[in-house]
Amino acid sequence: MISENETECPKCKGALKHYDIVKRIVRTKGRKTKHIDIRRSKCIMCGSVHREIPDYIFPYKQYEAELIIGVLEGYITPDTLGYEDYPCEMTMNRWVSGIFT
Repeated sequence: MISENETECPKCKGALKHYDIVKRIVRTKGRKTKHIDIRRSKCIMCGSVHREIPDYIFPYKQYEAELIIGVLEGYITPDTLGYEDYPCEMTMNRWVSGIFT
């Protein structure tokens, strides 16, 4: 994973070249989902492929970063209106307990 517009491979420091675009699901409050395009770049030296992840999502997570941060800081709980069942209470508990995988 790399930040948007990064031009250097994090593994070998080689130059990155645009490779393709893949779809990613992002879940928000109110059971809404949206599909975003994630740009992938390939290192011209080592051949590794890296995804450019925007700031508003975390790697390997489907939920928006704002929602996850709200749960971790205690602003969003299973009882918070608008978030009653999305994400589920078990997911929120995993995030709070530090199991962030």
